[in-house]
Amino acid sequence: MPSRSYTSRSEFEQYSFNVFVTILVPFALILIQAYLPIIFPRLLILDLPLIAVIFFAVGRRNPILGALTGASIGLVQDMLTGQPIGIYGIAKTIIGYIASSIGLQVDVENITTRILMNFGFSILQSGLLFLIQHYLLGLANYKISWLHELYRAIFNTLVAIPLFLLLDRTKRRD
Repeated sequence: MPSRSYTSRSEFEQYSFNVFVTILVPFALILIQAYLPIIFPRLLILDLPLIAVIFFAVGRRNPILGALTGASIGLVQDMLTGQPIGIYGIAKTIIGYIASSIGLQVDVENITTRILMNFGFSILQSGLLFLIQHYLLGLANYKISWLHELYRAIFNTLVAIPLFLLLDRTKRRD
């Protein structure tokens, strides 16, 4: 009888990152996100901080660190975008937590998994931002076009895949 080899959830590798990478990469992506749409307004559809949250959260595979990563990146993004403080912070905290939790259950190094995660989390963030602004803040005039959000999710996924491959070089095995 042939022997089967299974990878248990505890055997998925956890990664750590150099302190400079952990701080500078998200900060650089947030700055690019804040200033690039000023030059190219069509790039408002891009969400580089979301990509950073997903990458670092699934790499560490620790829900607490994923939530903290999401919260810190989201709050800095709030400060630079002029949004009420906490809108992106709340959404990215939830996404960081869920992404890390998924990282514990699934092999997130697989390209198909990465595509599905980036697409799904982009749609989830759009829904969370709508819920936060419409219901939590009571901004009844905040509307959402789901077709636009679908385009946003596709575009962010297309940008995330090569960015993930580049950032994979910064990982250190624990």
